[in-house]
Amino acid sequence: MKHRLELHLHLDGSLRPETVWDLAVKQGIRLPVNSPEEVRFRMRVPEDCKTLDEYLERFALPLLVLQEEDAIERVAFELVEDLAKAGLDYAEIRFAPQLSVKQGLSQNAVTEAAIRGVARGMEAYPGIRAGLILCCMRGDTNEELNLQTVDMVKKYLGDIVCAVDIAGAEGQFPTELFKKVFDRANEYQLPMTIHAGEVGGPDSIRTALSYGTKRIGHGVAAIKDETLIKELIEKNITLEVCVTSNYHTKIAKTLADHPIRRLFDAGVKVTVNSDNMTASDTHLQKELEILRSVFKFTDKEIERLQENAWDARFLK
Repeated sequence: MKHRLELHLHLDGSLRPETVWDLAVKQGIRLPVNSPEEVRFRMRVPEDCKTLDEYLERFALPLLVLQEEDAIERVAFELVEDLAKAGLDYAEIRFAPQLSVKQGLSQNAVTEAAIRGVARGMEAYPGIRAGLILCCMRGDTNEELNLQTVDMVKKYLGDIVCAVDIAGAEGQFPTELFKKVFDRANEYQLPMTIHAGEVGGPDSIRTALSYGTKRIGHGVAAIKDETLIKELIEKNITLEVCVTSNYHTKIAKTLADHPIRRLFDAGVKVTVNSDNMTASDTHLQKELEILRSVFKFTDKEIERLQENAWDARFLK
């Protein structure tokens, strides 16, 4: 395989549980668990997870320890290290700086800490190139924080910070509520990807496309709309698909029900991603094996998925 890469991977959903435990001890945080093993259990999504909202609850524990610069730098470094040791040569890691400002850090300080961690990771493991996508968050009281995040992308856009995104509870806060955020992103001419069509329907994807994005996080609801599928193909839109995660959030009732094969066969530019390595107990190689065993993707087809990702990457 020419390239091994991830485009859709959340930092706070991919922390090492032993690191979360260690950081809690060092920071004097009393966790609602008594061992690293229990941390792992609390961070991992249960197989009977019923909704995206329930899935997102798994992020509360790791975020407790991500309120200090050293911690943010450390986990960013460790994720680059884990990806490099897994044989990846490129990865885009996304996270929301605004979720780490609860104890006084600015988004500026949070972003700089993550940049330092990624830079150290690439220095230690020169075989991988890694970027940071800064996520705005869906909500109804955080518009100013979201606009600050967009400003952070403008300020730091370069060799590591590479794009803006919006993540969170799509069902509660539809994509159309965030036009002002993406108007600013477009004013700054920022690269973007947008979570859409995960729990929202095809219209969520159409709204994201209206903001000018060329990449969609998940986007699996497109399978419900043949006209939208044609539009995705015509506009050369890339879908960042995460099979195991979509199963956990019950976008697909079983792995076999997931539409990745149908989207691929229809001609949509599909990629394969982990989403959250710890929360979904997965990684890129595991996702590739699912494609082979469940969906009968051939090695040549999997290589095409990775080529799709390489073509759509933000850092050239």
